[in-house]
Amino acid sequence: MAEPSEYSTREVNDGTTTFTVVENPRGGKTLSFAADGPVELIEVEDDGATLAFKDMNANGKLDKWEDWRLDDRERADDIAAGMSIEQIAGLMLVSTHERSPGDGLTDPQKTYLEDGNVRNVLNAAGSVIDETVPWVNEMQAHVEGLASADMPYVPVNFSTDPRSTAGTGGYNAKGSDISRWPSNLGLAATFDPEYVRQFGEMTAAEYRALGIATALSPQIDLATEPRWLRVGGTFGEDVDQVTELASAYVDGFQGSVDPESGTNNFVNAMIKHWSGDGPGEGGREAHTDQGKYGVYPGDNFDEQIAPFLGALDAAAVMTAYGVALDANGDALFDDRTGSAYDAGRLSVLRDDNGYDGVVVTDWGVMDSVEDGEGTIGMAWGAEAMSLPERYLTVLTTGHDMFGGVNDSTHILEAADLWQQEFEAGEREIDAETRFRESASRILMMMFTPGLYENAFVDPEVSKKELASKDKVDAGYAAQLDSVVMLKNEDETIAAAKADDWSDKTVYIPRSYNIGLPGVFGPAEYKEYAGIDLEIAEEYFGTVVTDEAVMDADGVVTSYTAPDLSDVDLVLVGMNSPDNGEEFDGPGMDPDTGAYYPLSLQYRPYVADGESVRKTSISGDILADGSKENRGYFGAESKVLNSADLDAFERAVAAVEASGKEIPVVTVLKAVNATIPAEFEPNADAILVGFGTSDRSLIEVAIGMHEPKGRLPIQFPADMETVEAQFEDVPKDMTPYTDTVGSIYDYGFGLNYGGVISD
Repeated sequence: MAEPSEYSTREVNDGTTTFTVVENPRGGKTLSFAADGPVELIEVEDDGATLAFKDMNANGKLDKWEDWRLDDRERADDIAAGMSIEQIAGLMLVSTHERSPGDGLTDPQKTYLEDGNVRNVLNAAGSVIDETVPWVNEMQAHVEGLASADMPYVPVNFSTDPRSTAGTGGYNAKGSDISRWPSNLGLAATFDPEYVRQFGEMTAAEYRALGIATALSPQIDLATEPRWLRVGGTFGEDVDQVTELASAYVDGFQGSVDPESGTNNFVNAMIKHWSGDGPGEGGREAHTDQGKYGVYPGDNFDEQIAPFLGALDAAAVMTAYGVALDANGDALFDDRTGSAYDAGRLSVLRDDNGYDGVVVTDWGVMDSVEDGEGTIGMAWGAEAMSLPERYLTVLTTGHDMFGGVNDSTHILEAADLWQQEFEAGEREIDAETRFRESASRILMMMFTPGLYENAFVDPEVSKKELASKDKVDAGYAAQLDSVVMLKNEDETIAAAKADDWSDKTVYIPRSYNIGLPGVFGPAEYKEYAGIDLEIAEEYFGTVVTDEAVMDADGVVTSYTAPDLSDVDLVLVGMNSPDNGEEFDGPGMDPDTGAYYPLSLQYRPYVADGESVRKTSISGDILADGSKENRGYFGAESKVLNSADLDAFERAVAAVEASGKEIPVVTVLKAVNATIPAEFEPNADAILVGFGTSDRSLIEVAIGMHEPKGRLPIQFPADMETVEAQFEDVPKDMTPYTDTVGSIYDYGFGLNYGGVISD
């Protein structure tokens, strides 16, 4: 059959919006536009073929930026040259979190699209096709109608935080309409970059099926501080491995074209958080004031940035929150400010390494709680500046975009300040030129994924792509292969089939987490089984658990283990010692202002060892010129889920009371390092899952899948070695040695035959 030489059209309706799809001949671009909107087609005869192009500004001619045959950079430069500062200012913003696509296009959204010219929207909702696709298409149709000869068309670039993690560890989205994979730390535990590349390719296709063209990921901070609250979102602490996986992730997302259909599944990857947000002093997190300082006692800045320099093909870079200090507590570069305001750190990226992609601030960086307008704000070191001055400063460092901002008022005020300084001879280029530099970069994030041609989403295509069997199977295979076996005494875990356990009884203890109050509300108390009981019932004939006694508020006052006379296996699910979430501000008592240690053990830890700093490296400069001491010598930890260790000990005691030899398998759901000394001696086997599902952990525990994972981080011997290590240096702890002589160092893991070799 001869290849067609003319384009064809068809109409698609998602239940809310009807749009036209145009298929161009001879490998030409697929186009889409609202059926009742202003866009008309322009026909061009090209080497015997009739090609279609969209007239997106209704001027009746094919402008350079409308010509999909041209280079993306040439098109971006062309349209940027015709934009006003007002339109570019909106282009430089990324919206706050949008969590309710089921509400459709709302009035507040119309306001920031129309009045603020915002075109970058953060989708923080679940992955539900019937809610997301109509919302995406309705918004795309709306912005098409805003375009004119004086207001060049810009499609909406939807972005997302990671939404595909099967278990804990990093951001996640509710629902089952997307394939589920291990966390980044779990992917690192496979020690297989092909899994990361495959994850990128498959997830990119799912993102595009949700109308998402920008991934606010990967998080490639080095996990050099084991107490840091965001270790679960990283690729671990080994610089070579993190660099390799960062590159594979970016390649997977940005090199994704369906070989059969030619569909462009390119998704912009945004590596974060430049220049590395991992070395928070004592593990405290820079989302809150108590964790705003990152420290470099090992003078190891170069290793912290290495993964970023190995992934500079990424379309965008997000900067960090933290203030970077050297071993003496002085600014690592010129400014004692967060990364967004730190000209020295941005110069390393832009000037020293020639990065010409988009640079974006993290969310909340432009605000301070001292502004009196909210409960959060991470303008560390820039609190005394006015809002226009903050925007001006961040623009000066080389940033292009501002995360979590819906209103362009202050950036336009910054443009006026910039122009005043230019006219006074204090700047080399005028405001218009500076803004168009950023516009051209930002527009590349829309041209390269093909949004200018085809921004609408066909719900039927989405249903085929999202959670398709090949993707679900691949994600589950990665989960299984990421599980790490640390101990397997007397071959407790051995090859078996599911049927081998179908007539057996398992005991799964219960536990609770007391929660920690934070800026978003009071502490949230949670009671739970260590392993999902309903899933366990699919594999075992009988599942038994503890009997709980609760008070009137639903708080557990006691647990009683069941009779284990007929129990064949004990599965104890434990979460990593939980010090709190980012916005909870763990590490400082909000009532007293006193600092306390974050801990990697369940039982109370008093920080009075030889290696504990009596005077912190970090601290605010006080009015009298002295430095605040954020040290915690002599203080006690506040771990929220110490009941997980109670559950383990209750299970061991119940086994002893039974008089039977019942194997006890500990399943640790880890988001960072854990000190195993409190439970390892009494565990017959230990498995670790990094962001994996309970199903995958059960299947490895009962021998349905031989473990292949290895530790992407060290598990320390005790808190003394944790205190002695440097926040900015990887693999500098004494790892734990268990009762059979295994050393839980980076890269350690067991299979049925013993230690897995490199």
